[in-house]
Amino acid sequence: MPLLQDGEEKVLRNIFTKQLDAHPPQHQHQHWAQICSGNPTNRIRGCDRYGCGNFGADRHSGKEKHAGVDVICSDGATVYAPFSGQLSGPIRFFHNGNAIDDGVQIMGSGYCVKLVCIHPIRYHGQIHRGQRLGKMLPMQKVYPGIISHIHVENCDHSDPTHLLSPDVPPLPQQQDGRWAAVCAGNPTNEIRGCDKYGCGYYGAPRRSGKGRHRAVDVICADGATVYAPFSGQLSGPVKFFHNGNAIDDGVQIQGSGFCVKLLCIHPIKYNGAISKGQVLGRMLPMQRVFPGITSHIHIENCDHSDPTSNLERGKGQ
Repeated sequence: MPLLQDGEEKVLRNIFTKQLDAHPPQHQHQHWAQICSGNPTNRIRGCDRYGCGNFGADRHSGKEKHAGVDVICSDGATVYAPFSGQLSGPIRFFHNGNAIDDGVQIMGSGYCVKLVCIHPIRYHGQIHRGQRLGKMLPMQKVYPGIISHIHVENCDHSDPTHLLSPDVPPLPQQQDGRWAAVCAGNPTNEIRGCDKYGCGYYGAPRRSGKGRHRAVDVICADGATVYAPFSGQLSGPVKFFHNGNAIDDGVQIQGSGFCVKLLCIHPIKYNGAISKGQVLGRMLPMQRVFPGITSHIHIENCDHSDPTSNLERGKGQ
């Protein structure tokens, strides 16, 4: 979930503790079903300007830890039951009546979990694994630019990450969906935060709010080695500024079910094949053009969709 005020977090934790202390530990032996339409692998939210979605992520400048996992889910998407069980609710997370302050608990099949920021079809009764549970609420109305997600929290506050891995492998074009690290020195593809020039997350405001950033800025020091995120065919050059400045270069890679443009880099070549993890080129001197900016590679999907999940899935690659 996004970062909360200290008072909100304390109230929330007290409520959850009272409700959940009696529940037994979660079983470890079975994977859950897909939770959100459009996210067949239950991909977890990476980091954006509001925080990170992994279990144990920092909250309140490191004073608290995230006790759930944020599963990526587009506003309005259909939500499914991860396992069969008994519903109870409603579950209020914010207790302020905002547009995403709803959710439900499921208990059964050896599990107990809270799914928050969704509107369930009902709050009580039985539900079966994979059955439609409800819909994702409009998170963008409350947190503009966040990676919309369902907050998934085990009733005993244990880590549900391993349970979210799907039983069924993804479609063929998604089997190699984990992109490699694209810049030396940034093995987790960390995304640029905000600086005096703007923010690096997908959908960040551009042109005083008149436009949106249709790409992601992956942190990369000037002169650092750049690697291919996946195997494919190169084409270019790709010019972003069209003014001949020191960072006006880049290349496109298409293959492995993806098509992406990497800008502000100088590739070793503009055509031919390249393999995942192979040296692609080097980061250009961004500080010469934008002094004080967080130097970064501009990564833009060819269809202008959000590449964040692919970059986060590449963590540790």
